[in-house]
Amino acid sequence: MAQSHIHTEADLDAGLRALGLTDPRFAELISEAGRPPLRRRPDGFAGLAAIVVAQQLSTASANAIWGRLAASFDPLDPAAILRARPARLARLGLSRPKIRALKKIARAVERGELALAALGEAAAEEAHTALTAVHGIGPWTADIYLLSCLGHADAWPAGDLALQEAARIAFGLKTRPTAKKLQAMAEPWRPWRAVAARILWSYYRAVASAKSVRSKGRPVRRRKPVHKKKRTTRSRA
Repeated sequence: MAQSHIHTEADLDAGLRALGLTDPRFAELISEAGRPPLRRRPDGFAGLAAIVVAQQLSTASANAIWGRLAASFDPLDPAAILRARPARLARLGLSRPKIRALKKIARAVERGELALAALGEAAAEEAHTALTAVHGIGPWTADIYLLSCLGHADAWPAGDLALQEAARIAFGLKTRPTAKKLQAMAEPWRPWRAVAARILWSYYRAVASAKSVRSKGRPVRRRKPVHKKKRTTRSRA
């Protein structure tokens, strides 16, 4: 039985092998885009807050705001956010909805309503339910926290737009799949859906990079979508 978490590069390699046996299309995507990175983030309140800050922002904007926030509060913990005046947080670049979300999350952690330390040992579905029960934590935030901060092997952020677009390109879909469709599409990839997400994100970055090169007038090898699902062998890992 596969391990429930991906903490190391060796864990990721095990997942890549198992997923490649379950669906050989992923092996083809890796051959096109290369091995995906592990990309782990710190867990706890600061890790969750960083994901909230990054919602619906470019990487550059999110990093800039997070840099100001982290520099202003040391440590960046629930008590500090609860003490901070909304006007001060707004000057750092946070929108009013994100300020409200961070304060709600901080209050839930302080009151013991959200036990972040225990989520790492909980099943992915249980941890997801606990996170989304807190006002300000939506499904996307919960899924990204489970995948990148806690390393849950089967976390699947179906609502992520980049992941949806990656699936459209990689599998030659006519339109970008909805979260519901992407959720159904990923069922055969259990218990390694977080590995599938890493592969697809990596492929999407490679495609975006190739487009950037073409826009500058340099010829590049055209990447082809992986259309057909080959006969699979269920992994016993």
